[in-house]
Amino acid sequence: MAGGVDVRGRIEDLREQVRYHNRRYHVEDAPEISDAEYDGLYRELETLEGEHPELITPDSPTQRVGGEPIEGFEEVRHSVPMLSLANARKVEDLREWDARVRRLLGEDETPCYVTERKIDGLAVSLRYENGHFARGATRGNGAVGEDVTANLGTVRSIPESLDDNPPRVLEPRGEVYMTLDDFERLNRRQEEEGKPPFANPRNAAAGAIRQLDSRITARRPLKVYLYGIGEGGEGFESHSGMLDGLKDYGLRANPHKLHDSIESVVEECLEAASQRESLPYQIDGVVVKVDSREQQLALGSVARAPRWAIAYKFEPLAGRTRLLDIIVKVGRTGALTPQAVLEPVNVGGVVISRATLHNEDYVKEKGILVGDTVIVERAGDVIPQVVRAVTEEREGDEHAFEMPARCPVCDEPVSRPEGEAVTRCVNARCPAQALEHIIHWSSKSAMDIDGLGEKLATRLFDLDFISDVADIYDLESGQLAPLDGFGEKSAENLIRAIEKSKDRPFSLVLYALGIRHVGAVTASLIATRFGGEDLMRGVEFERLTGIDGIGAVVARAVVEYFDLEDNRDLLGRLMERGIDFEREEGIPSDGPLSGKRVVITGTLDRPRNYYVGRLEEAGGTFTSSVSKNTDYVLAGEEAGSKLERARELGVPVLDEAGFEELF
Repeated sequence: MAGGVDVRGRIEDLREQVRYHNRRYHVEDAPEISDAEYDGLYRELETLEGEHPELITPDSPTQRVGGEPIEGFEEVRHSVPMLSLANARKVEDLREWDARVRRLLGEDETPCYVTERKIDGLAVSLRYENGHFARGATRGNGAVGEDVTANLGTVRSIPESLDDNPPRVLEPRGEVYMTLDDFERLNRRQEEEGKPPFANPRNAAAGAIRQLDSRITARRPLKVYLYGIGEGGEGFESHSGMLDGLKDYGLRANPHKLHDSIESVVEECLEAASQRESLPYQIDGVVVKVDSREQQLALGSVARAPRWAIAYKFEPLAGRTRLLDIIVKVGRTGALTPQAVLEPVNVGGVVISRATLHNEDYVKEKGILVGDTVIVERAGDVIPQVVRAVTEEREGDEHAFEMPARCPVCDEPVSRPEGEAVTRCVNARCPAQALEHIIHWSSKSAMDIDGLGEKLATRLFDLDFISDVADIYDLESGQLAPLDGFGEKSAENLIRAIEKSKDRPFSLVLYALGIRHVGAVTASLIATRFGGEDLMRGVEFERLTGIDGIGAVVARAVVEYFDLEDNRDLLGRLMERGIDFEREEGIPSDGPLSGKRVVITGTLDRPRNYYVGRLEEAGGTFTSSVSKNTDYVLAGEEAGSKLERARELGVPVLDEAGFEELF
């Protein structure tokens, strides 16, 4: 007791009030008190806890501010995979999907459908144990995500505990997003603080959830809508019942509508498309699901997507503006790409001032002139591109774009090989290529140097700390620690990530080199036949084209790359620094399918990589096209021209059971 007041009791009472009004505001969108009244309750709670720190508990609303930074995210394996969705681009695709669902269910089954707005955010999975929030994870690849519990714990629309006697384990799935108003306020704050603005609400939300410092996440205005349940959802008989159940547990369920026909679904999709720009948050489509859980189980899944759901995707957002200029950007392979400089235009909540024009031929084919009024679209609602000129609004002072004869970065001559659409800088020492190569080398899909992203790579390049990828391995923590934004610990973390990249297999090293036409799959094919020293000594064109999956264009690019002395010097320096250039283990020669060529086509019950892996373990080879040399075709549902070609040539066609029998 203090002055006749039960402090502990008052703190508990305030916590309950703050939790209640948090839920009314952030979960139910139905506040009962003003912001000023809520702030008064929250400040009183903060004051009492500050005066009595021994009474602070981890679940107090005041503690949802994030904790100390962490070094990295742990992996989380989802107990129930988070599947992706098949897409419908036209209403006719929806009708075809409905016909397929009805055919698979049979004449006696009539499906009802549920529609939900497809929120443009970051997919996450929450885990509640005995009614209390225990863990949060990103979707990741659907099977394995990242543990972002600390960050999701700061999102106020994710309650710390559930109502209505939930199961022992409940895993709601949904989308973390940011409203357009909150996004604009966040960008204004960024600019006031001298920081670059975020590109769009989705990037801002995703970046917030993947912060290593949850205190930063806590300052971002994030919300969540939930649309499914992994573990713990078995007791619901329908999807709509499950969404209502989420609400009963005190969770924020995605709004939904029920439909008894596909035509009703089509009407809802078209209406949602017309309303998308009036909503307070971004959506990029409508998700359609079979409502009955029993029917969902009967329909099952193919590969990584359920048969009982489909996403109707909207056409890209578009806007009109003036094309002020066309500049040229030089990429890591020397490609010169024209970029449009635009009068800033708001397209779907994002202000666009630059957009891609792809290549010189694209500009000419579209008839785009500098000074034109143009239509700008966001492809996939993300990447801005100029799609056409409004020629009827020309005033006579517009002029054509000409690709420069010399590189705008190094001033060396450029070249456009016959038959190619891309003009290139042929100077291997061009600074623009060097920087882009460093960024590619460090990226997650290549050498995966955590912390060495585009901004830091550019900064180190501009400071002359690195001039090519080999220089990365000469960096020392003592160089980095004094830099603004760095410290001893963050510098050491980056050096550790650089050292860790030395363990990457040669296939990733080969991909990271950025050789034209050599993607990750092609690099893997080459790395099982040749090591780095083999390639540096020179590999004949014919030996490369003898590898299934390697054509003349790829082989020529590889030969030309290793013919250049500068490139061989770079590889030699990388070897000296401990990068793995050893040939990877090849395909077994004595397996049951040794020497067999197999084409895989159509939609299968398991991911395609499963069948490719099984095939290669047995000594066989996966090929992409059907020919007279093909031994088998593994065909799933909706197999198209490859299946027809196999039948024409008399190539044996297998289903999944038949494929397994080969072993």
